[in-house]
Amino acid sequence: MAQIFSVHPDNPQPRRIEEIKTALSDGAVMLYPTDTVYAIGCDLNAKSAVERVRKIKQLANDKPLTFLCSSLSNVATYANVSDTAYRIMKHLIPGPYTFLLPATKLVPRLVQNPKRKTTGIRVPNHKVCLEMLSALGNPIISTSAHLPPDETNNGILGVEEEQILSRVELFDRLEGLVDVIVDTGEEPSYEVSTILDLTGEEPMMIRQGLGWERATAWV
Repeated sequence: MAQIFSVHPDNPQPRRIEEIKTALSDGAVMLYPTDTVYAIGCDLNAKSAVERVRKIKQLANDKPLTFLCSSLSNVATYANVSDTAYRIMKHLIPGPYTFLLPATKLVPRLVQNPKRKTTGIRVPNHKVCLEMLSALGNPIISTSAHLPPDETNNGILGVEEEQILSRVELFDRLEGLVDVIVDTGEEPSYEVSTILDLTGEEPMMIRQGLGWERATAWV
């Protein structure tokens, strides 16, 4: 059964943030809100926790995982950022954007695209996420809390795309799979981030999500 931490969305209590940080440092997997969807995540450097996230989402090892960073300078630690990519990101972060970038050696192989050696990184416009990142000192894995249907359970476990679950329903679905639930009182959004591929000479929009209109000025 997951431990639930009630956190104020605008003024996160330092004690709560510290408790969450301790759990993540110990290898916990958590469910938490972002500026787009609720996400499942863990400390980027906690290998066993990353493996659990993959298992929960039923992701093959060749499926890359997105993670959150605290700032543009923090992104540059984990990705090779070209001048063009830097200019684009400077105008769009923090916000609902996932940037595909060449990974540095600090990104675990378990997280990267194994063929392209790229990674997906976000800097969220969400106070609680940023406070957790600051406290932890490491990036946080961030993959949508949408689960594939569980065929052995008649799809009850999975969240179908057309279903809009309340916060309480989402917590009920996942409390047996994660260690920590961060509860800010915010209801889940099912609007995903916009994905921009910044690995080539020309930026490309791979997915239109939240904020895509703003991103069109840069691609």
